Amino acid sequence: MKVKEKILQKVQPINCRHFIDGKYVDSINLKTFDNINPATEEVMGQVAEGGKEEVDLAVAAAKNALKGPWKDLSIRERSGILRRIGDLILERVEELAALEAMDTGKPYQMALEIDITRAAYNFHFFADYLTSMGTEAYQQDQTAIHYSIRRPLGVVGMINPWNLPLLLLTWKLAPCLAAGNTAVMKPAEWTPMTATVLAEICKEAGVPDGVINLVHGFGPDSAGSAITEHPDVDAVTFTGETKTGSAIMKAAAPTLKKLSYELGGKNPNIIFADSDLDEVIETTLKSSFMNQGEVCLCGSRIYVECAVYEVFLDKFVAETKKLKVGDPFEEDTKVGAVISKEHYTRVNSYIELAREEGGDILTGGTRPEGIDKGFYILPTIITGLGPHARCVREEIFGPVVTVLPFDTEEEVIEQANDTHYGLGTTIWTNDLRRAHRVAHQIEAGIIWVNTWYLRDLRTPFGGMKQSGIGREGGIHSFDFYSELSNITIKL
Repeated sequence: MKVKEKILQKVQPINCRHFIDGKYVDSINLKTFDNINPATEEVMGQVAEGGKEEVDLAVAAAKNALKGPWKDLSIRERSGILRRIGDLILERVEELAALEAMDTGKPYQMALEIDITRAAYNFHFFADYLTSMGTEAYQQDQTAIHYSIRRPLGVVGMINPWNLPLLLLTWKLAPCLAAGNTAVMKPAEWTPMTATVLAEICKEAGVPDGVINLVHGFGPDSAGSAITEHPDVDAVTFTGETKTGSAIMKAAAPTLKKLSYELGGKNPNIIFADSDLDEVIETTLKSSFMNQGEVCLCGSRIYVECAVYEVFLDKFVAETKKLKVGDPFEEDTKVGAVISKEHYTRVNSYIELAREEGGDILTGGTRPEGIDKGFYILPTIITGLGPHARCVREEIFGPVVTVLPFDTEEEVIEQANDTHYGLGTTIWTNDLRRAHRVAHQIEAGIIWVNTWYLRDLRTPFGGMKQSGIGREGGIHSFDFYSELSNITIKL
């Protein structure tokens, strides 16, 4: 029996209801919307469509839970609950990976090895980190002792993206709970299933009723807006598109909510001639086309030093053509379907724009042959565009990359920084001095040298410019999810 048949015999799509005050509930008006499988274009189930009324109930439950048993748990007890959530995610790893693949169109194997395992690790990491934290203390001569304490923010609104749904939701929820907050979560309307299951897992792990709440629905003038505008939501964390981040900022302004954003990226992948091209290409295939290119950190602007430009292109195109595009549940599938018909149309419009701008499509740019259903796009490599072409400057968020040559270090640094984004950058070189020199001049929140997507959760993560506000990871997450008070004791 094939892997696909084994998985789909055990796991079926679920209908998704809200989770408020420890219970799954329907929308007050019983309104629902279809959940579409992007790989088949079939309706998998129904999702409760929430709005202001459901958000009001969820926020009230979260606010009330701040006064309940949650606030009295010891650090050790809270850490134990977080660890149990991670354990339960791993116990259901195949189920969650299958639901993630159905919702997103991504390869099941990727969801299994990256999305769900990282989701579990997010809870395990913050369970451990919580118990290792200390506080600042200063003695002021013989006059006084000053020390700081951390308090929960309160109710945190979480608006989550569709590209890495459970991974990025847990990246927010784990430190939020570790710091003693309560949460109202809104998953992306296209990817509701794993968030729905996570609510059940949290309850089973011992999270008290009302501490986590989940409202499904849409963004503008719906559940998303209701969360960002709610006067009893103390902070909002958002991962998604830059324009949406701007709209959330406007909505949150009247109540001066604390904000944390991880927004768009158009990340440079800089390849110097002295790098190991085989290693470069192996990683660049991932940084270009992993998750169908629907990763904010993908290196979609590739800059190659002229001395190896043609050699790189020949090898990169040849290896890209080998990537299997198709059914997410086939074992050898490397690239699945993009998230929706709307996004499929958007990505294809950029490919057509590249042709209009004078670009050359070296491979891809079309649907795979023999696949009539699903939102599939072949991995696409574009050359021949100038640095100011829209396809070079704007975030496409699909399996599409542009490759440009450069002559000098100064030239590529200038081009890499000539963007209103500043999320990630990859630099390939075997010259240690150059690696440090270039990295120090790149305007991005995270800079990899001779690697990509390698993370230590203790380190700061976030973007510059229009790629985000604030940092997450380790103590930086607690800086967002808690409020510091300084206490001074006169001696």
